[in-house]
Amino acid sequence: MKLLAIDTSTEACSAYLLIDTEITTEYRVAPREHSRLILKMIERLLADSSMAVSDLDAIAFGCGPGSFMGLRIAAGVVQGIAFAHDIPVIGISTLKAIAQHAHDETSQSNILVAIDARMDEVYWCPYTLKENGSGSKYWHKLVDECVISPDNISLDDLLQGSGELSFQDSWVAAGTGWGSYAERILRPGKFVPAIMLDSCLPSSENIARLAADEFAAGNTLSAAQAIPVYLRNDVAKKPKPVVL
Repeated sequence: MKLLAIDTSTEACSAYLLIDTEITTEYRVAPREHSRLILKMIERLLADSSMAVSDLDAIAFGCGPGSFMGLRIAAGVVQGIAFAHDIPVIGISTLKAIAQHAHDETSQSNILVAIDARMDEVYWCPYTLKENGSGSKYWHKLVDECVISPDNISLDDLLQGSGELSFQDSWVAAGTGWGSYAERILRPGKFVPAIMLDSCLPSSENIARLAADEFAAGNTLSAAQAIPVYLRNDVAKKPKPVVL
């Protein structure tokens, strides 16, 4: 399998190239530099692997939620490559990518993901890692991804509604939203996460791992369907394709 994954949805900018079992990657935390960096990252990865864009089986990207400009950059780059070379696309939730990152670091399976969305809100989704009938694992959302005030998150209702999880389980709080709003999400005297990863960011590596499973299951998109997931409704402009 030959898979390229990119992510520019947060402060981090990264690209990841998977060729069968061989991996090359570039990662930088560089706010406001994504448009300058990402194409060069892709070009270097392909050149170092002596590979052409047309050799790719699929392209994956962090489709959001996250930075509006960052999401537009990633979608535009992916659309441009996919249109030009007729390559299928896989969009991966940045919140799910953070859950995967937190799991990789801690081996824990219950992740409360919150990204600082500015405007006194967070992008929010709690995940738990489950196993299906065939023995493979997948991330299950306990609620739909949303943008929400930290004051309106009820962990009591969340765990009671799950029907199978409790405060006694080990939970990881992951994402920049915890660095900004942990005190408002967590009620005094109530549940406290076992681990706090408040600088945990998504990366193209996590996106590539999740995308490989989606590709194997046949869950791909056309270039025209490679659009950002903003969660907020006041974002009107669509990304312009960038041809590589």
